Amino acid sequence: MKISDLLKVEGIKLNGQAASKMDAIDQLVALQDASGNISDVAKYKEAILAREEESTTAMGEGIAIPHAKTDVVKRPGLAAMTVPGGVDYDAPDGEPSDLLFMIAAPNTKDNVHLEVLSRLATLLMDEDFTANLRKAQTPEEFLQVIDKAETARIAEEGEKAIAAQAATDAGNYPDLLAITACPTGIAHTYMAAEALEKKAAEMGLKLKAETQGSVGAKNVLTADEIAHAKGIIIAADKNIDRARFGGKMVYETSVSNGINKPEELINKILNGEAPIQQGTAVSAGPREPQSVGQTIYKNLMNGVSHMLPFVVGGGILIAISFLIDGFLAPNAGGSFGSATPLAHFFNAVGGEAFGFMLPILAGYIAMSIADRPGLAVGFVGGALAKAGYSWGWLGGAEAIGGGFLGALFAGFVAGYFVKWLENVCDKLPDSLEGIKPVLLYPLLGILGIGIVMFTVNPIFAGINTAMTNFLNGLGTTNLVLLGAIVGGMMSIDMGGPFNKAAYVFGTAMLAEGTESGQIIMASVMVGGMVPPLVIALSTLLFKNRWTENDRKAGVVNWIMGLSFISEGAIPYAAADPGRVLPSCIIGSAISGAISAAFHCTSPAPHGGFWVIPIIGNPVMYFVALAVGSIAGCLILSFLKKPLSKEESGL
Repeated sequence: MKISDLLKVEGIKLNGQAASKMDAIDQLVALQDASGNISDVAKYKEAILAREEESTTAMGEGIAIPHAKTDVVKRPGLAAMTVPGGVDYDAPDGEPSDLLFMIAAPNTKDNVHLEVLSRLATLLMDEDFTANLRKAQTPEEFLQVIDKAETARIAEEGEKAIAAQAATDAGNYPDLLAITACPTGIAHTYMAAEALEKKAAEMGLKLKAETQGSVGAKNVLTADEIAHAKGIIIAADKNIDRARFGGKMVYETSVSNGINKPEELINKILNGEAPIQQGTAVSAGPREPQSVGQTIYKNLMNGVSHMLPFVVGGGILIAISFLIDGFLAPNAGGSFGSATPLAHFFNAVGGEAFGFMLPILAGYIAMSIADRPGLAVGFVGGALAKAGYSWGWLGGAEAIGGGFLGALFAGFVAGYFVKWLENVCDKLPDSLEGIKPVLLYPLLGILGIGIVMFTVNPIFAGINTAMTNFLNGLGTTNLVLLGAIVGGMMSIDMGGPFNKAAYVFGTAMLAEGTESGQIIMASVMVGGMVPPLVIALSTLLFKNRWTENDRKAGVVNWIMGLSFISEGAIPYAAADPGRVLPSCIIGSAISGAISAAFHCTSPAPHGGFWVIPIIGNPVMYFVALAVGSIAGCLILSFLKKPLSKEESGL
């Protein structure tokens, strides 16, 4: 597709007049209507004006590019007008605008036209090109000027891409980097990139600009380029993730400054006037294809990083509810944590936040695999894993969710299922392109993950039933062995069938009102307190095993562990299950056994350290907790290899 495919003779008005900015917009909208590009003039104009309210679309140098992406656009199109006398279009340089293009973009996923429009935007940065457009006397001549310049530009882009790749392969990295973006990502994004690259070349520098437009991120900056760059310019009118620029100078400004003040922005970096981005610097290295393990880890960490705020925020609020009831209602029994109004408030808010944890984990794993279409499907899969819905195949056995292991399963299944759907849907007619992201992917994806999770949840239910029967069969003859088993089970899946089976068994024994029941409940609770404390201790005592972010988040696990919130360790267990889970299981089993051996009792089913005043033999209970946590910490820290200084940030 070329610019001439979007701009018709009917959409061009030369040597016109406009009394005001609004008059110019009205004339351009009329040209779009005459070209058959829009179905509703009033709504299209409304979208144009909404974009103008965000910031003027005048570029300066006599150019303005009003634009809108809306459902009333029937097909992508352009309208153009020259106004020799100029019109006040609120340009940043204060000069009147005499060359105007109006863009009509449909609100669909089919973005081929946006690449064409980005090319037009960069062409308009060429003074010779715009001068020839202003001189054109007929619409046909106007189109000829565009065709000639566009053909040359396409060839130049190809040569530029080849040269850039060759330079990178040879280790000749850009001096400076940039990211450009605007809310609609149609014109300003690409004009800012062009302006910065051209000005850098004039200054004898090489600058690479990543454009985050409506077609997605193009010319993406690599880790090696970031590591070797003097600094990064962010010229954007929307939020840009700066995490990858840790340790580098980053100067952030508006996209219009990228277009109109490129030299000033470049000098901000060259003169060291830009602030240093917090975080660990990106390390350079040879570019190697990611292994299967690396790919899985990347997808996993996307879910874990998005889940963590829900774990931290919700978990601390729940812990506060336990603390409140620990002082005000220590004998609340089953309602501990919500026995008083204030505790109920904290518990309810924290519980709601905590409830998002598993859906968020699964959703963002799926999104990492399948991009945005995977998010909804993964989110629903995680919610189904949490709730435990099933077909009821197991003869009335209570279906339970799979905890974080079930959510991990749901996230990866959802992501790859949506990827498969995208491949299948690629064979559909182009006319259906627009309904894929809004209808086909969510409908078929959610249906598919629903079938999968309804199928696997009964398996978790069967595991739960079998384990509960196993625990009931043990009786209370050997309390130390039973304490070790239920304590260790609390760490196996932290909210999944193993954890739930042990907890349900403990509360059932507690309900019998016997001393043995209270001993088992104490072992269950101490076992569930160990996993977060293992993490907290390891991140404190063995700092070189963890990244800076891991260590910061590890502090919160002190509160989580003392509050009997095993889920505090989930982000770490999800990221490295092969090391974290065995360490926590062993530590929890040790704590559960010691607690039972010294006949520690708990009349409360929850509360952790905050119900210590009502724990029987509290000193040995604390010893049991400390010994198991330290043992788990030492095992984990031995299993984990020390990180490099760059990785650990030490």
